Amino acid sequence: MNEAIAKADVLLEALPFMRRFSGRTIVIKYGGHAMLDERLKSGFAEDVVLLKSLGLHPVVVHGGGPQIEEALRRHGIETRFVRGMRVTDEQTMEIVEMVLGGQINKDIVADIHNHGGKAIGITGKDGRMMVAEKLLVRVEEKSAAGKQKTELIDVGMVGNITHVNTEVIERIAGTDFIPVIAPIATDEKGRTYNINGDVAAAEIARGLKAAKLILLTDVAGIKDTGGNVQTLLCAADARKQVKDGTIAAGMVPKVECAIDALEGGVGQVHIIDGRVKHAVLLEIFTKKGVGTEVVTRLPGAKPAAPRATGAAKKIPGTKAKAGKA
Repeated sequence: MNEAIAKADVLLEALPFMRRFSGRTIVIKYGGHAMLDERLKSGFAEDVVLLKSLGLHPVVVHGGGPQIEEALRRHGIETRFVRGMRVTDEQTMEIVEMVLGGQINKDIVADIHNHGGKAIGITGKDGRMMVAEKLLVRVEEKSAAGKQKTELIDVGMVGNITHVNTEVIERIAGTDFIPVIAPIATDEKGRTYNINGDVAAAEIARGLKAAKLILLTDVAGIKDTGGNVQTLLCAADARKQVKDGTIAAGMVPKVECAIDALEGGVGQVHIIDGRVKHAVLLEIFTKKGVGTEVVTRLPGAKPAAPRATGAAKKIPGTKAKAGKA
């Protein structure tokens, strides 16, 4: 009996969140350990199927770094990185597109179908969903004379998104199907580019004016100087912590993506621990969550000057229930 009551309490805790986000779009960047562990892969598929069943509109954007590394190794192709960016020549890009748009994308679609859902796998090239330009990586270093030197490095077929066309995503998400998107784009001349998965997810969330952007990581969340996870963080404080070094290394680009998404009209961004089974459900439907929620401003804080971010988009054919984003 106690176990049954506990389950009822869980449902009651989740109910307000279900009401609040029914009919709203949730963009999820799927990556890290959650894509490699079979138990976590199964849990993630169950999560997105349940979200769709409850009337939310999950949009999955995935990465695939470890799988790409393995494929390149099998083909005898050496990998180089500049400031965390993979140097991608034509031969490497062929492997990247094969792994991201073929193997991984279709595996995720199959996992969702195996857990009772429906999904369609696409890339940013389909319907010219993501248009990009060549990305030049800025490298700053001090010369022997102590002067600051800035250099732009060409890392090959790595792109920076210039435009997101959300029509294809909206058409899919407005049905019973879940869009699963590989971060590959083309430029105006049709050249193919590899896009960082976090960046792609943030730009897609901005285009959709999503209620939430969720980034799955291999860490517990954004930590303070004492090593404690900060469960709630505003954009201004996040910027300060990047500047003073509290937020460092691989967390910096994720936080920058979070801030960009918020500035583009996304309601909230969550940087969560993908190593926890059902992390997505726990973050959305419980008060405690499993990571860090990044918001434009903290509750009770005075709003800053308004930005022209546009109204939140609803998926055609659905009604979003009233409630705070």
